Amino acid sequence: MSQPEASAVADSQLTAFVRFCEASTGRRFPDHHAFHEFSVADYRQFWLLFLRWSGVLYEGPPEPVCTDDRCEQASFFPELRLNYAENLLRIDSPESANETAVVAHHPSQPSERLTRRELHDRVRRAAAQLRILGLKPGDRVAAVAGNNVELAVGALAAAAVGASFSSAAPDMGAPAVIGRFTQLQPKILMANLAGGETAPQALSDRVEQVARALPSLTALVALDDGPIPPQLTVPAHRLSELIASADGSEVNTEWERFPFNHPLFILFSSGTTGRPKCIVHGAGGTLLEHLKEHRLHVDLAPRDTLFFHTTAAWMMWNWQLSALAAGSAIVLHDGPLTGPETLWRVVSAEEVTVFGTSPPYLQLCQDSGFSPLHEAALPHLRSVLSTGSILHDWQYDWIRDHVGPVPAQSISGGTDIIGCFVLGHPDLPVERGRIQCRSLGLDVQALPTDATPSDSNVGELVCRNPFPSRPLGFVGDDGTEFHEAYFEQNPGVWTHGDLIEFDSSGQARMHGRSDGVLNVRGVRIGPAEIYRALRGVEEVREAMAVQQEATEERPQSRVVLLVVLEGSTTLDGRLTARIRREIARFASPAHVPELLVAVDELPTTHSGKRSERAARDTLNDLAVHNAEALSNPGSLDAIRQAVARAEERQQELAEAGEPADDASTEARLRAIWESVLGLEPLRPDDNFFEVGGTSLTAARVFQVIYERLGVDLPLSAILQAPTTTALAALIDGPAEQRVRPLLPLRPGDEGLPVFVVNALLPLHPLVVRLKTNRPVFGLEERRLEPGEDPKNRVADIAQAYVDTIRSLQPHGPYALVGYSFSGLVAFEMARRLATLGEEVDTLALIDSELHHSCLPPASRWLFLVGLPFRVARSVLSAPRTQLPLYLRRVTRRVLPRGQVAASPFQRRLDANEDAFAAYCPEPYAGSATLFVAEARRARRGNPISVWRRVMQDRLTVEFMPGGHEHVATEPTVSLLADRLSAQLESPTAARSSD
Repeated sequence: MSQPEASAVADSQLTAFVRFCEASTGRRFPDHHAFHEFSVADYRQFWLLFLRWSGVLYEGPPEPVCTDDRCEQASFFPELRLNYAENLLRIDSPESANETAVVAHHPSQPSERLTRRELHDRVRRAAAQLRILGLKPGDRVAAVAGNNVELAVGALAAAAVGASFSSAAPDMGAPAVIGRFTQLQPKILMANLAGGETAPQALSDRVEQVARALPSLTALVALDDGPIPPQLTVPAHRLSELIASADGSEVNTEWERFPFNHPLFILFSSGTTGRPKCIVHGAGGTLLEHLKEHRLHVDLAPRDTLFFHTTAAWMMWNWQLSALAAGSAIVLHDGPLTGPETLWRVVSAEEVTVFGTSPPYLQLCQDSGFSPLHEAALPHLRSVLSTGSILHDWQYDWIRDHVGPVPAQSISGGTDIIGCFVLGHPDLPVERGRIQCRSLGLDVQALPTDATPSDSNVGELVCRNPFPSRPLGFVGDDGTEFHEAYFEQNPGVWTHGDLIEFDSSGQARMHGRSDGVLNVRGVRIGPAEIYRALRGVEEVREAMAVQQEATEERPQSRVVLLVVLEGSTTLDGRLTARIRREIARFASPAHVPELLVAVDELPTTHSGKRSERAARDTLNDLAVHNAEALSNPGSLDAIRQAVARAEERQQELAEAGEPADDASTEARLRAIWESVLGLEPLRPDDNFFEVGGTSLTAARVFQVIYERLGVDLPLSAILQAPTTTALAALIDGPAEQRVRPLLPLRPGDEGLPVFVVNALLPLHPLVVRLKTNRPVFGLEERRLEPGEDPKNRVADIAQAYVDTIRSLQPHGPYALVGYSFSGLVAFEMARRLATLGEEVDTLALIDSELHHSCLPPASRWLFLVGLPFRVARSVLSAPRTQLPLYLRRVTRRVLPRGQVAASPFQRRLDANEDAFAAYCPEPYAGSATLFVAEARRARRGNPISVWRRVMQDRLTVEFMPGGHEHVATEPTVSLLADRLSAQLESPTAARSSD
């Protein structure tokens, strides 16, 4: 955790503004939470006070502050007038006139440095010449340019005139640029023609192609000395010549001020869902929001130098430009990354105090072994900002270890609001993996939806109150598209399209785009969890998880993982197995992709963002709405072909014939494993779990073993024999040895044994994480003979297990662990041991549910009333292609068991379900710990009250994160292992801490 110095907190601009608000309102704001609550509860007063405190240059009455309490209809400061460029270029003193304003770094020429006076004069001269060229307030200027001084001058000159400005990067293809700029009908096109890393003539030709597609153009302004396109139909001018020839009397005119909501910047959506939307941002909202973020959240001041690595196609270019209004200097970098040291050298050379970058660049530095702390002088750096994608937990550690003790401030917002919803805070500590706070004045919340996990705090990012930087609308839209984009999903609030999670302190964690959530077999999967799990697989450079919907040939949806590998690495069976294993270990078995495919590149937009939507549409044979939004549209066909090849090979494995009749059992088993796991070749000593096997794939393997070999094995046999060699020996050996009543799960040489009741495969990850020297044994699942009555079996199963454990340990104290249904059996075992006079010192029930018939009448009634709605919600939220599977499950439940064919494995599940429905616990005089999934805490039909009653208040309840299915996954499994280990080492202490 990075903790700010007390002196820095006292001197921060945010602290000064809080004191200003206290003096103005007569109120006290003892902490950030109180001040943020004021900023959203009384947002009109907050913004009025900030306008006055910040020293914005304006004219006209500042009130009314806001016209409406509804975000969609609200308009801020309707009577106020200002000029964005005037506020960025203001010179408050003779000394400040000579301070550095802009430093521009170019890869092939010396850096360029302008003082505030020099920048001010260039912009005023350029604005005067733009007026002569016919540019008027309300017109539009477009630019194809790099991140250089000329672009900054052009943008500010357009703003000075009252024209709106939009820019694209020079490496964007002409169709993509045309698709954006034709909607704007710009009057002037500004462009770099020299090319930089692009061949000059190629860039000049592309600009010419763009210009010819814009019939609204009246002039081209070249930002450098590159070749003028020869076939232009409009006059061409060079910016340098326009500035040099500007008339002095025209330059010295007063700044013209425009309405607060006068159009300033037009930014573009990614274009992955159709033609890029042209998002219009107002001058006043942009200025006020950026000033607030820069001065209050980043603490930028005239003493600072800000360097944010960006391109002209990204909103962070506009965000960085606005830092001039805070009096800070800005550093522009126009060139490629030649290595991990590229940007850090700029940070060092320019004595940058605040450096902005992206997680991919930080990852490049980490993967390359580059340490800025040891290889660059960074004495002035006080903060690192990161945005563009999720900043992972380990990257906070890397910044601490390899940059220094500076706060790593992740910020998140977007093009849509030209600002941030959550970002840094100079007076708060930085927690690893967390974004420090909500943006002041914005009531940002995580709204639970059907698309977000019910067992977590993750929700749809929404803003419930009006804010000044809400865009004015879309170009060419009557308001319909704007409403559909941000307000239709959740009427009355801004819906952003991101998933976010807030903890109790108000710190946030981003979880990616809400439209990127995967829903596979009814399980909601966040792709970010898959990407985090791959952190330890160094062969994987990039990855993209895509949901491929079910088809008639493939009745269930699945996760396809596209991976870009390092160097000459190939995706063979060994690497595929390791990738699956890491995902299962660090996410969950549900996250493990069914198909892994190596590709050369992932689809990426011109702004540098990967497009899951384009890949998803490609794999589901849907039209990709706007491939022109991609910088590499050819990647889509390559992905389609690579997936087709992988499917063919997987199908070949699945349909591979069995070995000859005289083949060994081991050869036949290896063929089964390869077909189910989709891996080849497997070695005889390959461990099932180390090649990506999970409890789900184990069930499929054992089903095929039953079908092909006629052998019924319990799932836990895979723990006893995890290789094909060992499993073949088990099958070929005596039948009575295939099921062992007691299965050693882990050795131990101190203390009495611990007995895990049934569910051995799901609890395997927990067992291996226990910190105890006590031996651990598993009670094997009992088998059902044909025709055996499965009803009312909990008591009988418990008695049989009691007899089994007493054969190994005749007398107590006993330690019993049970999960889900097996927890009921463990509880009943404890009751029966107590009647025999034996002590049970540890009874751990892990998320053991009870049938609703055990609930008190009121709770039972609420549970039953809500049941149809929960079932209906599950059905409606499931893909239509999964309905046949759902109906088959219903059929199995309503038809007599004899009319539905079932495997031995399914018969055991049916027997457990019947036993569960017939069992209600009776009073027990001992004590126990009930580990309950957090998702059950507020659910109707919660069984905790029943357990407390039968335990006569000798029950300890501990909540664990996640849902019922997360017991075997991180972070739940490690937390559970630590708590259970403590009980096993000190059961008396554990019982006393209710």
